[in-house]
Amino acid sequence: MQIDPNELSARLRSGHPPRLLDVREPGEHAFASIAGSTLVPLGEIPERADELEAWRDEEVVLYCHHGVRSAHAIGFLRQLGFSKLLNLAGGIDRWSLEVDPGVPRY
Repeated sequence: MQIDPNELSARLRSGHPPRLLDVREPGEHAFASIAGSTLVPLGEIPERADELEAWRDEEVVLYCHHGVRSAHAIGFLRQLGFSKLLNLAGGIDRWSLEVDPGVPRY
């Protein structure tokens, strides 16, 4: 259930782009993020899941630095009934390498 950065880039330019959920920490998000993403750090997802309820039936791409935290978030959200979840393969680091070199690497 992954999406590579180039495919995500194409979908973001389409008429029906997916939602973007960044599960990193605020400092990471402030330093480097994908435009239009919503920040909900992994540790806050359980208590903030209601904020994402409107996304339940939409395609949502989750990302973190390399893809580990976002994979954990996907597991939790699936338990809550979210089904259209994709993990950005390689996270924002790979996004920076393959799609947008203007996004700083760390």
